[in-house]
Amino acid sequence: MFSRVLVANRGEIAVRIVRAIHELGAEAVAVYSTADADALHVRLADQAVCIGPPPATDSYLRISNVIAAAETTSCEAVHPGFGFLSENPALVRACEASQLVFIGPPAEVMERTGDKARARAELGAAGVPLVPGSEGTTSAAEAIAAARNLGFPVLLKAAAGGGGKGMRLVEAESELEAAYVAAGSEAEAAFGDGSLYVERALVPARHVEIQVLCDAYGGILTLGERECSIQRRHQKLIEETPSPALDDAIREEMEASVERACRRLGYVNAGTFEFLLGPDGAPYFIEVNCRLQVEHPVTELVTGIDIVREQIAIAAGGRLARTGRAPRAGHAIEIRINAEDPARGFVPAPGVVTRFRPPLGPGVRVDTALVEGDTISPFYDSMIAKVVVRDDSRPSAIRRAIRALEEL
Repeated sequence: MFSRVLVANRGEIAVRIVRAIHELGAEAVAVYSTADADALHVRLADQAVCIGPPPATDSYLRISNVIAAAETTSCEAVHPGFGFLSENPALVRACEASQLVFIGPPAEVMERTGDKARARAELGAAGVPLVPGSEGTTSAAEAIAAARNLGFPVLLKAAAGGGGKGMRLVEAESELEAAYVAAGSEAEAAFGDGSLYVERALVPARHVEIQVLCDAYGGILTLGERECSIQRRHQKLIEETPSPALDDAIREEMEASVERACRRLGYVNAGTFEFLLGPDGAPYFIEVNCRLQVEHPVTELVTGIDIVREQIAIAAGGRLARTGRAPRAGHAIEIRINAEDPARGFVPAPGVVTRFRPPLGPGVRVDTALVEGDTISPFYDSMIAKVVVRDDSRPSAIRRAIRALEEL
C-alpha cells in the first residue's frame, strides 16, 4: 500500500478521497488554488500545496503543477477524482515519467475510450449493443448524410465529449448545419477537439450505467447499475440503484457485455459504462467513463464496497477480493445539491454560506466540502453537496430522501 497519495482535485470529491486515504493508513497531500486556500480538503490533508491562481486552467488543469506538487512532497501516487484531469491521458503519462502511480486506468485505455467514436467501434467489436450512428467522426456534410440514413431526430455528439458539452439534439435537417457549428465550437472550447459524430436519438429513453472494478490480474467485478435519467441540460441531477426499468435478464445482459468490453480493452481500476434504454427497453451503449463517477455513493450503499478504497488498493497492486457480480441489498438514491438561483434560470449563485445544516438520521449520507462561513467560488462547478439515502425498498428510500431534503 502507498504511504502518501496526492489528491489532484478539490471540493467534496477531494474530501472523500482524503478520508479514504486516511482510512487506509496513508497520508494525503492536497493541492489547491488561491481561491481554495481555506477549503476543507486542504484542512483535512496532512500536507497541502498551492498550485496556482483561481482559474482552473492555471491551477487544477495545469499538469506540470500537479506533478511538481507530488514530487516535492514525496508522494507515490496521484488520485485525480472526477472532472479536471481525471480522464486526461497526458496526466497518466506525466505520472509514469515521474515514477508516480496514477490511480485509474492506463493511458492507452483512456485514449481508446476517450474518443467516443472510437470507443463505439471497439465495444461494438466486443459484442456490446450500440446506438445506431455514424462510423466515426463526420464533417457537416457527412453528418447530414448520416442523419438522413438514420432518420430524425439525431444527436450530434463531441468525440472527446462529456458532461453534455458539444451535444445537440437535431429534430430536422434544416437545423443540422447550425447545430453542427454550435456543437463543434462548444466541444473545441471545452475539450480542445471539435470533432463530432452522429447517433440516432432514442426518444423516449432512460440513461442507465454499469459500475465496474477491474484489477491488473484479469479480475472483473460488476457492481450493478445506476439509473441517471433525471437530468437537466444533459447534467445528471438524481441517481438511483437499482434501476426500476431493468429486470434480472436485462441486468445480466448489460453486466455480461460490460465484462466482455473490459476484457477487450484491458481495463484496470474503476470505470463506468453508460447505456441508453430505448423505447423497446433494450440497452444501447453510449460511452465509457474512465474515472470515479459523481454518483458512486449509491453503488457503495447497496454493495457495501468502498469504491475509492478499492481504486487505491488496485493501483497499489492488490487483487479484487471477489469477481463476477457483486451482491446488492436495498435501494439507494442520490440528489445533487447545486448553488444555483431558480428565479434566474438556475444560474450559479456564488457567495458566503451563512448557515448549513446537513440532514442526519438513519440511512443518510451527505458528501460535501461545505461548512458554515465558507464562500462558494464563482470559478468552479456549482455542485456543493450530494445527499444520498439508502433503505430496504424504493418507496421507503424515496420517503427517506424527501425527509432528508426537508431537513437540509
